[in-house]
Amino acid sequence: MSLHPAVAAVRRSVRRSLSGVDPGRTVVVACSGGADSLALLAATVFEGRRAGWHVVGATVDHGLQEGSAAHAAHVVDQMAVLGADETVAATVQVDAPGLGPEAAARRARFAVLEELAERLDAAAVLLGHTRDDQAETVLLGLARGSGGRSLAGMRRSFDRFVRPLLDLSRDDTVTACQVEGIEYWLDPHNEDSAYARVRVRRTVLPVLEEQLGPGVAAALARTADQLRADMDLLDDVAEAAYAELADLPVDGLLAQPAPVRRRVLRLAALAAGSPASELFHEHVLGLDALLTDWHGQKWVDLPGPVRATRRDGRLHLER
Repeated sequence: MSLHPAVAAVRRSVRRSLSGVDPGRTVVVACSGGADSLALLAATVFEGRRAGWHVVGATVDHGLQEGSAAHAAHVVDQMAVLGADETVAATVQVDAPGLGPEAAARRARFAVLEELAERLDAAAVLLGHTRDDQAETVLLGLARGSGGRSLAGMRRSFDRFVRPLLDLSRDDTVTACQVEGIEYWLDPHNEDSAYARVRVRRTVLPVLEEQLGPGVAAALARTADQLRADMDLLDDVAEAAYAELADLPVDGLLAQPAPVRRRVLRLAALAAGSPASELFHEHVLGLDALLTDWHGQKWVDLPGPVRATRRDGRLHLER
């Protein structure tokens, strides 16, 4: 019997993404119980048996929905049935002032996954985001005017985290689960139009597909890939410039092209203690004005709180 194309596609994506992982290493799969992450886990278990990996299924209970603990226990059972060598369930407290519930949950989830990866010396932590998730991220970034970094979408990999499914659609993962007889969870939050991402998924993208023709999600994901390479290059150039201009000399900063200079200023603000989640483009523009529109202004206030002043030919960023 031939392998279904959806199952083959998920397995192939895992195999390609983890081609550099040696036998005997641990691979963690973050699993919510939805179709994306369960299809990812099933494929990783299959590929892991061939490659000799130790596959750990990990689920995180954010405590944001009634019955979340029972759901986490059910996911643990599912991960074991699918063949994970080890299963882990972690409960986190979602409490991040200044962040919305989605962002706070994401921060808590990544923190516990990083801790787990460190403890297990994992070669990779796999995340189940698909091409549809990438398209939604790009559209949200465009609507919010968040700049090139946001339009570049989610990274395929960073640190130990890997997203093998960014070239596959949500339909692919759903089909893979159906073919393999895997029952998956439909998260009520994914149907709640109070969330902007849900409105993009259920209303905006379908309208774009209807008016512009099929393939909009794939085109947005391709755009993200193209922008990602450009943003990574600019970030590398800015980090090198920041290493040379760490004391923030006015003349040295003004000698840099604006895209590089503003990235250097952002890095300096972060180093001074401004939280990344609260440091916005307008704050960086305010810093830049101390260089390009200097008329004796006293200071610029940044989140943190951090105060930026210009004196003695340098910018000074101090808590």
